[in-house]
Amino acid sequence: MHDFTPWSALAGGALIGLSASVLLLALGKVAGISGLIGGLLLPTRGDVTWRAAFITGLVVAGAAVWALSPASFGSSPRGVGFAVAAGLLVGAGTRLGNGCTSGHGVCGLSRLSVRSLAATLTFIGAGMGTVTLLRLLGAG
Repeated sequence: MHDFTPWSALAGGALIGLSASVLLLALGKVAGISGLIGGLLLPTRGDVTWRAAFITGLVVAGAAVWALSPASFGSSPRGVGFAVAAGLLVGAGTRLGNGCTSGHGVCGLSRLSVRSLAATLTFIGAGMGTVTLLRLLGAG
């Protein structure tokens, strides 16, 4: 476990929780990223500005970290096409699951949503199963 970074993970988790809390307390909105983006693609009147600001903040923060520490992003053994296909599959999965890991795992669980608990357990179980299968097949 040479890649274990508890302090940066703790800081990242705290920032995610803080941003979700601020959005909920300030605007009464849930910070599920797939829902935020979906609301930009099919906008509701008066709902675009805060969504665009939140997503812009995510992109700007990511760009700032990349500019300050590009090595923290690492590299991928897969090409851009693979990443695009994976992103589309994740998007389809978030539609199917009525939300993403940030919506269910961070926001839903903190609101004691049983549906979010079921979704989060499904995400974790599917991830564990995938890793186990890939390791058994020698691909991971």
